[in-house]
Amino acid sequence: MSQSANAVELATELTIAWLRNSNTRTSADDVPAFLQSMHAALAKLETPAVEEEAGSTDFTPAVSVRKSLASRDHIISLIDGKPYRTLRRHLNSNGLTPDEYRQRYGLKPDYPMVAPSYSENRSAMAKTIGLGRKSKQAAPASNAAEEGEAEV
Repeated sequence: MSQSANAVELATELTIAWLRNSNTRTSADDVPAFLQSMHAALAKLETPAVEEEAGSTDFTPAVSVRKSLASRDHIISLIDGKPYRTLRRHLNSNGLTPDEYRQRYGLKPDYPMVAPSYSENRSAMAKTIGLGRKSKQAAPASNAAEEGEAEV
């Protein structure tokens, strides 16, 4: 009862504020209709919030955790059951972070977000182009400095 009274009071206050605005021009006949539409909008805003809270606590995975990691080429999403090489973009499109995804389905912190074969291929490619190594010019300079210190 108090929530509906609060919604009526809030709708009334919003209508009064709208009418006090100098840029608003309306006839007296339109005020009750506007007040009713404000009340309906406020009631609509209160109702879905309760339904979302009740429905958001139970998430059933589309596949089992074991099946999601069965292939080396892809990881099957627990959200929709589709295979992905990486889950990050899929999770972002569903409004989740990897940690939220793990928490939602009760996964361990070391649950992978990238398929093993994809990770190995990317690692091999990075090694072939020389990522993660110091440049060849810096290495001889540091060796010369070490030799100079050894002679002293």
